[in-house]
Amino acid sequence: MLTESEIEQYQRDGYIVPDYRVPNVLLQSLDAKISGFLGLHPEYRDNCPALLREDLTFSEYCRAPGILDMVCQVIGPDVALWNMSLFGKPAFNGKATPWHQDGEYWAVRPLATCSVWIAIDDSTIENGCLQVIPGSHRTRSLARHQYNPSETLTLHEELLHIEFDPTMAANIVLERGQISLHDVYLMHGSQPNITDKDRRGITMRMMPTTSHYDRNVAAEQDEARGSKYGTKIKFSENPVLLMRGVDRCGKNEFYNVPV
Repeated sequence: MLTESEIEQYQRDGYIVPDYRVPNVLLQSLDAKISGFLGLHPEYRDNCPALLREDLTFSEYCRAPGILDMVCQVIGPDVALWNMSLFGKPAFNGKATPWHQDGEYWAVRPLATCSVWIAIDDSTIENGCLQVIPGSHRTRSLARHQYNPSETLTLHEELLHIEFDPTMAANIVLERGQISLHDVYLMHGSQPNITDKDRRGITMRMMPTTSHYDRNVAAEQDEARGSKYGTKIKFSENPVLLMRGVDRCGKNEFYNVPV
């Protein structure tokens, strides 16, 4: 469980690195599952943005002891998992992730999400750890983004440079098995990995069920992404799983959680 000071830091800064590690047995299992997945799907070596659509059983790891407890402390007792992503960032040529806010991409209405980032490998300054602008979530609004088609990036919507001050960035350095939590409005990104060490990480995106994963909005976003990026990923078909509590908004369409 998060301490009162950790909850206060999350509310103030938009992120927290709790005093927590994924149990070693679960971490080894997740590591092996990711390695097997990337072996079957080398096209996702840099980023798999819709991991649950590829393998719904990845959701089982969201039930690692303590993770849902911490998420409930910052977004409330009724929680749905609406997305997971895998960032491979392989050694020597792992792509950068541009500065952005997650809310620019997603069809959650009203916009609310806590993302849990799990380090499968050590995540260091040298190999491109997550960087954040502390407190940038507090406006509860999305800053202006622009399209960047560069093939050196994992994502292609990036914050305009005038929207933030990169000198204010904080590095989230994690050892293997550590986690961070961050808010959907937090400005963040990461540098490329040119070291000889992989920097794999996985995110679990959880929303309070007072919010609705709006598939109509997602379908519009799918069409826009298809026109702009040529991507065929259908986020409108994303499986959404009720992890705890009930659907407070009464609008969400849930898949059954794998047993």
